[in-house]
Amino acid sequence: MQTNLTELIKATREGQEAESILRRCVHCGFCNATCPTYQLLGNELDGPRGRIYLIKQVMEGVQPTQKTLQHLDRCLTCRNCETTCPSGVEYGRLVEIGRHITEQQVQRPIFETLQRSVLKTVLPRAWLFAPLLRTGQIMRGVLPNKLSQKIPRHHAVTSRPKHRHTKKMILLEGCVQPAMSPNINAASARVLDRLGIELISADKAGCCGAIRSHLNDAEGGLQDARRNIDAWLPLLESGAAGLVMTASGCGSMIKEYGKLLAHDSAYANKAATISAATLDISELLFNHAQQLATLLGDRPGNRHTAYHPPCSLQHAQKITGKVEHVLALAGIKTSRCADSHLCCGSAGTFSVLQPDLTTKLRDQKLRNLQATGAEQIVSANIGCIAHLQSGTDIPVLHWIELLDQVLAEASPAMAR
Repeated sequence: MQTNLTELIKATREGQEAESILRRCVHCGFCNATCPTYQLLGNELDGPRGRIYLIKQVMEGVQPTQKTLQHLDRCLTCRNCETTCPSGVEYGRLVEIGRHITEQQVQRPIFETLQRSVLKTVLPRAWLFAPLLRTGQIMRGVLPNKLSQKIPRHHAVTSRPKHRHTKKMILLEGCVQPAMSPNINAASARVLDRLGIELISADKAGCCGAIRSHLNDAEGGLQDARRNIDAWLPLLESGAAGLVMTASGCGSMIKEYGKLLAHDSAYANKAATISAATLDISELLFNHAQQLATLLGDRPGNRHTAYHPPCSLQHAQKITGKVEHVLALAGIKTSRCADSHLCCGSAGTFSVLQPDLTTKLRDQKLRNLQATGAEQIVSANIGCIAHLQSGTDIPVLHWIELLDQVLAEASPAMAR
């Protein structure tokens, strides 16, 4: 794609990065074929190719409008288009740059500005989000149906193992996950404890930075990244074997710290070290498959489960097949639905900011998941889990919770 960026944009680091990405696009349109919003709305400007043109125009000096921002906001940043693109266009990064530049030139309505400000303030702060969520859970029965559906039911905190092991890995506790589904990290700790791995946390680590980054607060996301790097590096230097992620959305963000901070002389090498040391929990357990198989023994395959792979796992991190392989060791038969490559509509704060689109995408996904005949649904990201559960009575849980249950049955003496 030929570009003619304005001198002002071209002189910036973001402008140079965007131009490099734009030049890879060959207008083929393969991306539209796998874009959830294009499939739903049928509008060229609500697909990756159309949004690329919009971003190019803004960078070439065309004044953006509210409509420009609306089309960019409707992008889920699911990055399915990146998996499809034959030219390797890094669309996810391009759309974030495009949103940032566009928002500097277009004034949002007051309600939108306030809504985004509240999300950026509350969600990344666990100490603030947790009590607000608990209040909502208590009042769930008297809230309007649309609002109560957004609030997950209360889950009791379960115990973690107290064993100490030589091999230690750093766990990102997360910002919303501990309040929404505390058993995910606890189940992960129990599973890894059986493999002789101890999970440790850094007190000063917090939100991975994805929430603020996806809300066009790029610098805020980088501040979160720098804080986490400062918290984790001493643990790695003290002998921790790496970082393990139980939320694929966080994992995809942290694995990109090296790219996002490559321009920062004080953090470039540190960020690259953190990204290289980060594993999704499915990668870690896949690497310990033989040890897991010994613990599990010969398990009957009598649990029919539908697996929804999050976009942040299959498209952003390019991890496929590992969850299914690990669950198969536990005798859990997994099925993918007809549109398993498409987003469920959660996409972080998208589920709050785009209620109509997110509901349509969720309901479409649930119809296809239920068509598999599965008795339960598993996923690998808290956003997907909460979003899907809001539209069905079929249990939706993290796949590590299911593995934890099977391991407890296989060796009850070790159950916590």
